[in-house]
Amino acid sequence: MTNSLNMFGKLNRKWAAFSLLTLALTGCGGTLSGAGPTKGTIEDKNPTYSLIDINASTIAPYMQAAAAPAIASVAKPLSPETRLMPGDTLNVLIADTAPEGAALFAPLASGGTQLKARIDSQGMMSLPYVGREFVAGMTLNQVEDMVRRKLKGVTTDVQAHIELVGDLSGSVLVAGAVKTPGRFSTLQGPLTLLDAINQAGGPLIEPHLVNVTVRNGREVKQYNYEQVLAGNNMLLPPNSEVVLDRAQQRFVAMGAVGEPGLKDLPSQNTSLLDALGTVGGLKESNANPEGVFIFRMDKRPNAKPLVLRLNMRDPAAIFYARQIAIKPDDTIYVTNAAVYEWQKIIAPIVQTLVLGRTVNAL
Repeated sequence: MTNSLNMFGKLNRKWAAFSLLTLALTGCGGTLSGAGPTKGTIEDKNPTYSLIDINASTIAPYMQAAAAPAIASVAKPLSPETRLMPGDTLNVLIADTAPEGAALFAPLASGGTQLKARIDSQGMMSLPYVGREFVAGMTLNQVEDMVRRKLKGVTTDVQAHIELVGDLSGSVLVAGAVKTPGRFSTLQGPLTLLDAINQAGGPLIEPHLVNVTVRNGREVKQYNYEQVLAGNNMLLPPNSEVVLDRAQQRFVAMGAVGEPGLKDLPSQNTSLLDALGTVGGLKESNANPEGVFIFRMDKRPNAKPLVLRLNMRDPAAIFYARQIAIKPDDTIYVTNAAVYEWQKIIAPIVQTLVLGRTVNAL
């Protein structure tokens, strides 16, 4: 009976060891698979993409563009013509030249008669002796002329002056990725694009990662904030909207790099060397310097995707990497070294041999 139990125990131990051996062998497939294709697989002729070997004769189409010179011109803050809209508040000064006591309105010498009027949701304004009039879309000068016409015959040689003191029509809305979004008045003077963004506290993220959209009811314009800082400032028409949002200036780093993942481009004109620096460079323990690739979609009609290959073993490749431009949505992929791939193969084999001896010893 005791011998039978001992034999049964040995069989269980052998079965457990055999199970571990099987798991190790089946796990080889997962161990051998890396984060992407091998260097040889990428270099095999593939009709779905064009493989370009980067060297002195092929680099020209993929080089960084020359930095645009800063613009010397300055946006002149000339006051644009303001047209009234519902919600505006007006300060109305009406003065009469008739002797004091016989006139409806105070004479100009004593400061005239001060009235305040607000344009309602229907674009109408009400004033004594003038009545209820539609003024939305009119300029201040046109409203002054209308007041004089309405008061002609009611009083003698009336004088009228109208000032905008609460403006929706002249204000500018700034929203999105700024520190203090809101609506900003142009009553103290016209606003340029930089004025409006600065009044909103400036952008929350780095300039090259900021898109600026300007809408004025007639057209939409888009800029990168670095372009605005370089001199593409502009005077904002009244009632404009300025929206700042994050530009999709990103690339993906994969394979044998220090910090793989989705990353922001470090500048508007990023080179491959800059991008590799952002992700910690090549991982020395397992990177294959001869297998540095850039995967890029070619947005031209019917064009194949591009795969750019760089051999970082070549000292000249450091200069090429400084010149190659990385574009948004590019993927940088560094393959594993052959030695590292062999280590991945050998390690499970050694484990298997060790487990096999353990099984035999039972």
